[in-house]
Amino acid sequence: MGRRKMAFVGVSLMVASAVMAACGSTATETIESNAKPPSPKTQIQRAFVTFFDGTAPARTKIKLLQNGSQFAAVIDAQAKSSIAKGTSAKVSKVTIISPATASVVYTIYLGGQPALKDQSGEAVKLGGAWKVGDASFCGLISLEGTKVPACAAFEKNS
Repeated sequence: MGRRKMAFVGVSLMVASAVMAACGSTATETIESNAKPPSPKTQIQRAFVTFFDGTAPARTKIKLLQNGSQFAAVIDAQAKSSIAKGTSAKVSKVTIISPATASVVYTIYLGGQPALKDQSGEAVKLGGAWKVGDASFCGLISLEGTKVPACAAFEKNS
């Protein structure tokens, strides 16, 4: 009887291991999946910092911008610029205005030195993700003197 019970326990453990392996579940994955998602302010901060990171791929920046596909050509061109590769940003303040909008105060750095201090921007929530608002990007593009058709609506309002 003792031998039969041990065999049953061994088989049970093998079946449990096989089921867990088939499901792709481990104790670590379970813990990670139960982790709290970052706060909206943290998500917004990450979106801005990544969007203005000169080393981030253009495709990542396009995904982080409100209507990124409309700005793809400009973002691709900037990604090839050696000056743009030295940019970064730091967010100093995020204020949630509504469930889908927030105001952001950030500084753009060039080569580690502040180039544009305390810029006002906006973040928008689309499809469950916080993104850099078009108005923020268009405001910075206008400082360069670059004309972008997708920014025309913002130029008329300023």
